Amino acid sequence: MSAEGILSYLVFFFTMAGIYATLCLGLNVQWGYTGLFNIGIAGFFAIGAYTSAILTTPSSPLHLGGFGLPFAVGFLAAGVVSGLLALLIGIPTLRLREDYLAIATIGIAETIRYVLLNEQWLAGGIRGLAGIPFPLRSVLGPRLANYFYLALVLGILALLYIALERGLRSPWGRVLKAIREDEHVASASGKDVFRFRLEALVLGSTVMGFAGSLYAHFVGFISPAAFHPMLTTFIVWVMLIVGGSGNNKGAIAGGYIVWAIWTLTEFVTDFLPSAVATRSASLRVVLIGLLLIVMLLYRPRGFFGEERHVSRALARRAQSGKAEL
Repeated sequence: MSAEGILSYLVFFFTMAGIYATLCLGLNVQWGYTGLFNIGIAGFFAIGAYTSAILTTPSSPLHLGGFGLPFAVGFLAAGVVSGLLALLIGIPTLRLREDYLAIATIGIAETIRYVLLNEQWLAGGIRGLAGIPFPLRSVLGPRLANYFYLALVLGILALLYIALERGLRSPWGRVLKAIREDEHVASASGKDVFRFRLEALVLGSTVMGFAGSLYAHFVGFISPAAFHPMLTTFIVWVMLIVGGSGNNKGAIAGGYIVWAIWTLTEFVTDFLPSAVATRSASLRVVLIGLLLIVMLLYRPRGFFGEERHVSRALARRAQSGKAEL
C-alpha cells in the first residue's frame, strides 16, 4: 500500500473511531455515572443519522425530506430528536424497575429499524438514503475535506468530553453517582431521583444522536442494515467495558482500542482459507466476545478504572486536610 493509501486509511480509521468514541461517551453518562441500562443504542444512533440525512439531502421523490439544509442544522436536529425520543421512553419507564428501561430501549431500537426498513416513503426503505452531503467537499476537494472532517469529529469529541467532565464533576454529576450507588439513599437525601435519571438518559441519547449525524455525513449513505444491534449496541458496550465504565477518558480510549481490534480482524480474515473466510463476520464477533471475557476476568474496571473522586476540588481539599493532620 502506498503512503497516500496508508494516510487515507488512517484518516478513515480515526474518524470512525472518533464517532464510536462519541457514542461511548453518551453511554457512559447513562450507565457509567447513573446506572441506566440502555441496550437501544442503535435506535438513538439511527434516529440521529436519519434526522440529519433527511434534513440535509437534496429533494428526492424516493423518500421524505430533501430540505437541503446546512450540515450544522442537521447535526443539531439529530441531537434534539434523539433526546426527545429518550424523553418519551424515560417518562413511563424510569419510575419502574431498571430492567424495564432495558426492555423499552431495545424494543424501541428494533421498532425504529424495522420502520426504516419497511416504510420506503420515509427513508428509502431497504435501499437506504444516498447523497448525504459531505461538509465542504465541493469547496476543499475530497482529500482536504476528509482532513477537515477528521478535525471536525475530533473537535466535537473534545468539546463533548470537556462539557461532560465539567457537568459530571459538578454537584449534578455527584448526584448521578449517588443514584447509581443507591437511589434510595439519594432519594432520602431529598434528591428527585426520577428527574436526575431522566436528565442523564436524555443527555446521553442526545450525544448518541450527534454521533449518528457525524456517521451519516461521513459515509454518505445509510440503510437500516448499518444500525443492526451487533454493529452498534453490542460493540459500544464492549468499548465502554474495555475502556473503563464511569471514566470519560476510558470511554474514548475504549472506542479507539476496540475499533482498532475490530478493523484489524477484518485484515486477518482476508488471509483465511475461503471456506473459513465466508464466516469472517461471525469470527470477528467471537474475537470481540473473547476480548470482553478476558477484560471481565483480568481487568473488570477496564484500562481506565473509575476515578475515586468525582470532584477534583473535593479530592484536593481532602488531601490538604490529611496533610494538616
